[in-house]
Amino acid sequence: GNNKTWKKNLEPLKAANFGIGGDQTGHVLWRITEGGELDSIKPKIAVVMIGTNNSGRDSADQIAEGITLIVKTIHQKTPTTKVLLLGVFPRGEKAGTAIRKKLADINTTIAKLDDGGKTVKYLDIGEKFLDKEGNLTKAIMPDFLHLSAQGYEIWADAINPTLTEMLK
Repeated sequence: GNNKTWKKNLEPLKAANFGIGGDQTGHVLWRITEGGELDSIKPKIAVVMIGTNNSGRDSADQIAEGITLIVKTIHQKTPTTKVLLLGVFPRGEKAGTAIRKKLADINTTIAKLDDGGKTVKYLDIGEKFLDKEGNLTKAIMPDFLHLSAQGYEIWADAINPTLTEMLK
């Protein structure tokens, strides 16, 4: 992650960062169910953005299923926690590729978990990372997968209004 962005945008919200590089849906699920991550805390909001690291191996349906399970498990563990579910970010330089299609399919499925923000709010900010042609630039994603400092700024700016609203 980008620490400067985190300090500026998310620390004031008393956020805790459980993001781990290379994570797949199964890892997150394990940490919630077996790893005790939600045993001692009751967050008001959990921001969930997962799935891209599964995309080489699993189908869109399998990944969407994994994400759905994560959301349901968070609610089982801490029923008062609202989930801000983010669409899987675009990856790969060019628009119109098979991987972009797969990620779009995942997002179409997980978007249906949104219940108006009562327990889940879905937000797809992927377009904010793309140029007019739908391509990713090295300025925002140097390797077309991981965000630059500028990319993290875009991410924070894109979710802050929704987070603030959900915290009310």
